[in-house]
Amino acid sequence: MFGAITRQLSTRRTAQGRILTRGFEEFFEKSQRIPTEKEPTGRAWSASELRQKSWEDLQRLWYIVLKERNVLASQKVEARRLGIIPAFFTNKGRVLKCRQTMARIKTVLNERQTAWETAQKNASVQTRQQQPSQQQSSQE
Repeated sequence: MFGAITRQLSTRRTAQGRILTRGFEEFFEKSQRIPTEKEPTGRAWSASELRQKSWEDLQRLWYIVLKERNVLASQKVEARRLGIIPAFFTNKGRVLKCRQTMARIKTVLNERQTAWETAQKNASVQTRQQQPSQQQSSQE
């Protein structure tokens, strides 16, 4: 009885009929505690690729990668709980890719922040330099 209620609360259907999961199911891939087969994964994002992304895209990507790290951490804890030897189940490569991507996103955002601060500083310096020349021309 409680299982049916929990399933109703943790899932919902979209207008297209797809089932969206939410809650604890989001911490597991394909609603499996531990993957039964090894699936190919991609590579970490490079900084040059991230520099081309907008602020919104970087924010979305950050939370996608964060969610992936949470899934991987959940799998690690579940494997330890079930007594699976790390030699048989490890996601070190995927965790490393997530960490690299997150570090590179931080780097790109820091570069943008530094560039913005430099531009603001240069603009204020130019404004101060133009003000004395405008005052001299108005006095003449």
